[in-house]
Amino acid sequence: MFRLIVGRAASSVVTLVLISLVVFIGLELMPGDACTAYLGRDGKGAVLESCRERMGLNRPASERFLEWGGKILSGDLGTSMVSHRTVVHDFLTLFPATVELSVCALILAIVIGLPMGIIAAVKRGSWIDQGLMGTALIGYSMPIFWWGLLLIILFSTMLGWTPVSGRIALQFFLKPITGFMTIDALL
Repeated sequence: MFRLIVGRAASSVVTLVLISLVVFIGLELMPGDACTAYLGRDGKGAVLESCRERMGLNRPASERFLEWGGKILSGDLGTSMVSHRTVVHDFLTLFPATVELSVCALILAIVIGLPMGIIAAVKRGSWIDQGLMGTALIGYSMPIFWWGLLLIILFSTMLGWTPVSGRIALQFFLKPITGFMTIDALL
């Protein structure tokens, strides 16, 4: 059992390194770079070269890949070009929203999906079973982003129950205590 776990862990590490290498090479082969994307039309001449110097994009690709790998292993994910904070800080700030969304999705799946499955099993072969299976197939076949857009249209624009974007409407302010908005609202 121990050998199996070690073997799986080793193959996972090799897979992650190879995926990282393929993505890095793919980004290297694409036209432009991070500075070109960041600066846009202003990215010409000395401004572009200064940005490339600051980001280290003027060094050889192999050197940058090894430096990036070392930083990843040490826990340094870099600095966001948008917020100018560390990526770890932005991740930890936004991760509670992902956890809340996942927990709500799991609760919905249990509350709706489990009874539907039990009813379909009990009424096997009936029109109820066929209807529930068809509904499940339609729900499973549609891409998740499409469901998201449909639910935004239904609950935000048609019913007005939720904000169109963000977690709460702009007229509300919720003092962050735990970082989990649902728990903070209950507190």
